[in-house]
Amino acid sequence: MNLRGCLALFVICFVLLAADAVQRLFIEPWVYLAPARRIPTLAKWQHLLAHVVLRPLEKIGGASIPALPEIPGEPGVLVLMNHQSLLDIPLVCGAIDGAYPIIVTRKRYLRWIPLISHMVRLYQYPVVDPRANPKETRRSLAEIAEVARTAEVPLAIFPEGTRTKDGEIGNFKTSGLKTILSARPWKVYVLVADGFWQHAKFKDFLAGMGRIDGHIELTGPLTWDDPEADPGDFIRKVRHEMVDRLARMRLPAAV
Repeated sequence: MNLRGCLALFVICFVLLAADAVQRLFIEPWVYLAPARRIPTLAKWQHLLAHVVLRPLEKIGGASIPALPEIPGEPGVLVLMNHQSLLDIPLVCGAIDGAYPIIVTRKRYLRWIPLISHMVRLYQYPVVDPRANPKETRRSLAEIAEVARTAEVPLAIFPEGTRTKDGEIGNFKTSGLKTILSARPWKVYVLVADGFWQHAKFKDFLAGMGRIDGHIELTGPLTWDDPEADPGDFIRKVRHEMVDRLARMRLPAAV
């Protein structure tokens, strides 16, 4: 067990608990009282939360957290990211400039998890359940389609559906992604992160937070301008781009 990792994790957990109270008592009432300020308020709050999660890992735990690219926080922006660890969420949130992403989220995060469960509801994330029956699945896809069609901020999805166990790009779960692509034209940005998969969960931080050597790169925008077209070839193109980008990121640095 690593002392710096323990201290960093303690700081993060304390901050998340405090932030949960602030979010419930102040942020949520404010966005309902001032709906015109909803997007800038929630954007600033989410950026702050991403910062207070990532910075202790770096400053206290000794992790190497990369500088984040900037993705425009505009309607019609879709962000696809590979899924290596819990840190992917603050990474993608911190990369959106001037807004916040609506993230397609697993239903299990609606359980009582400090800050996160309330955030899913406050930010109106659409939820999916891999174990749902066909009727529930159709309902979830209909919700995703409506959110994708009407969203005034970017959408983000981890198309692998679950965290990788070996750091490679897994197979895509395409139902949700096809639904999103069929909702409207998109500017698609692809985020590829590496160096996090061996520390996928909070418990992994205790033993080796200082060994995290994170990297993140951005590709795009790729244009998807025909929602009525079959998105199969486009999805395969995006996955190929992710695989290729990850392979290039892992090449030894030129001397």
